[in-house]
Amino acid sequence: FTLLVVHFLPLSLRLVTMSYFITAISNGGGAPEQAYRKLQSAGACPEAPYAEMFKFEVPSLTVGTLDSLMTLSDDLLKTDSIIEGIVRKVQNTGFEFLGKKGGELTVGGVPAPRYIQQFAWDYAKYPNRRPLKELVSLISGGVAAIDEELKQLTSSYAAKVAALQEAKTKKGGNLMVADLNDVLTEEIMHGVEVRDTEYLKTLFIAIPKTAEENFESAVYQLGDDLVGYGGPDWSRDPSKLGEPVKFGSMVDRHQQRGSPVVPGSLKKVHSDIDTALYAVTILKGQYESGYYEGEDFIAGNKIDFDKEFTKVCSAKRFVVRDFKYDSSQASKSAMALEQLQVEVDGMKSGLMRWCKTHYGEAFVAWMHIKVIRVFVESVLRYGLPVDFTAVLYKVDGKQTELINALDKALGSGDKVEDDDEEYHDFVLIRFDA
Repeated sequence: FTLLVVHFLPLSLRLVTMSYFITAISNGGGAPEQAYRKLQSAGACPEAPYAEMFKFEVPSLTVGTLDSLMTLSDDLLKTDSIIEGIVRKVQNTGFEFLGKKGGELTVGGVPAPRYIQQFAWDYAKYPNRRPLKELVSLISGGVAAIDEELKQLTSSYAAKVAALQEAKTKKGGNLMVADLNDVLTEEIMHGVEVRDTEYLKTLFIAIPKTAEENFESAVYQLGDDLVGYGGPDWSRDPSKLGEPVKFGSMVDRHQQRGSPVVPGSLKKVHSDIDTALYAVTILKGQYESGYYEGEDFIAGNKIDFDKEFTKVCSAKRFVVRDFKYDSSQASKSAMALEQLQVEVDGMKSGLMRWCKTHYGEAFVAWMHIKVIRVFVESVLRYGLPVDFTAVLYKVDGKQTELINALDKALGSGDKVEDDDEEYHDFVLIRFDA
């Protein structure tokens, strides 16, 4: 049977990718050189010029039992796919940050194609005498750690970029989104009385310029059902004289309602091309009287008008800005924006360095998994003792011709397809790099 792995990359990366076939056949008791020449004649010679061929080292690995190899064979296919996905993520992240310098992503200090063509097993990092299952776990565990670190780094970078973009938007946007402390100078704020007392609070409201006339005429009616203006009956009506005065919970304070906007408090503060900014003062809130239930006193509660008034404004597309004027804040905001830019640039440089380092690590792990796959599939196909030869074909646009030539020279000449999988009379693993 044959292992077939096909990968789809972004167009910008496809232009620089190369296809590789790892092919293994049994030595049949003969010398490995004979198998090598047979593989060369099949697809990498003047009579069959479909690829460039390289020797491919497959070390002597621990076989274990055939049952364990069959189980491992299925797991390896998934592991290979997962690790490749991580390699691609590191690669794409590197290309995103390095741009035209994407070629600086290397494997062991050399370009990926050269590493593949000169592949040698790393015996120090991946001892070949360890059980295969442990070896696969060691390799996949290292790559999983790279993947997790990449997620954390890209997430932190994205959050910092978002914060920078938000800061730039506030600095350059209209009065509905801009940082008002950057916009409102001392000259503009001269004559604007800002209150924030126990009972009163000044709010800044940004509105579209097209709605100015409507806003100015309706501002004192905004939220006209929020405040209860009813109170104890202090009527001067002579007919009420001498009657007990109602107070506390006996008074319906909401029998008369109105807006929390303080009359005469409206003031236009500033405007730009699209928007205008007004200041109004509102009642902060209202206390509802407590009452007795038997001998127990139930305390009253404070009603907050700020939040409800903001909702009323939002419904009419008037934006209440969450803003506290500070004349010294403008310089602080500029410094904060500059600091954010420095942090983003620093994180970007760090990610570029990280990708250069860890791309190679992940790629090395990926190639070692492929070598283990070649070993496992060859043992399952050709049996024991281990006796096979593997080569690497570098293919440039002649994949179909090469496969047909290999089928003809190494097998029955027929390619069998079953549920999108190809089966050949030799071990075949395809990948792009």
